[in-house]
Amino acid sequence: MENNIINTKKEKFVPNIRGQLKKHIVHVPEIINEQATGIKINEKLIKSLVFTTDIAIIRNMSGDAVIAVYPFTPQPVITQAIMLAADVPVFCGVGGGTTQGPRVVNLAKHAEYQGALGVVLNSPTKNEIIKEISEAIDIPIILTVVSEHTDIKSRLDAGTTILNVSGAADTAKIVKKIREEFPYVPIIATGGPTSETIKATIAAGANAITYTPPTNGELFSELMQKYRDIENN
Repeated sequence: MENNIINTKKEKFVPNIRGQLKKHIVHVPEIINEQATGIKINEKLIKSLVFTTDIAIIRNMSGDAVIAVYPFTPQPVITQAIMLAADVPVFCGVGGGTTQGPRVVNLAKHAEYQGALGVVLNSPTKNEIIKEISEAIDIPIILTVVSEHTDIKSRLDAGTTILNVSGAADTAKIVKKIREEFPYVPIIATGGPTSETIKATIAAGANAITYTPPTNGELFSELMQKYRDIENN
């Protein structure tokens, strides 16, 4: 075990300790930790969420939490695998788009039973389903928002706890509009590809940022090139 005493901020000394085998991990952009306020859920402060279902990346990343949403019908066995592998809190996708109705409610309950810190619903989820879920579980409901035309008040009234803004290039604009009308609603948002886009999203009012890491293939490609360079030299 190596003690890397790193003073990342002059005004705040933070000892940083990591093992030799944990040096090669996926790091979330430092600007998130520096500028985001975070969202405290059951006394856990969440500033950065890594958007992945890749167990290898989940075990080797520096984010505060995982947001595990994927483009298929949610399955409890997938949730279970992610929960078993993760050493940080997990927000589990439970449907609301392709998957609708009572199945979404049941998936939300199952995610809570398995230890999820929150459940994530897709933007088409009906308010009636949000209300049913809010009455069935005791963990936050995170609703994905993809448009500035979303009726935020009705979503919150139905039982949404946290908004997850994912509006591509319009994300910061959507966040700003929501924040102007709802000063205290917790907002997670996609940060975009650069430190500047992350900074703009936080400035618009996002409390926490989701970060999409490189794929396993991209990471391996970089590592293999490093190995080739060593062999060739």
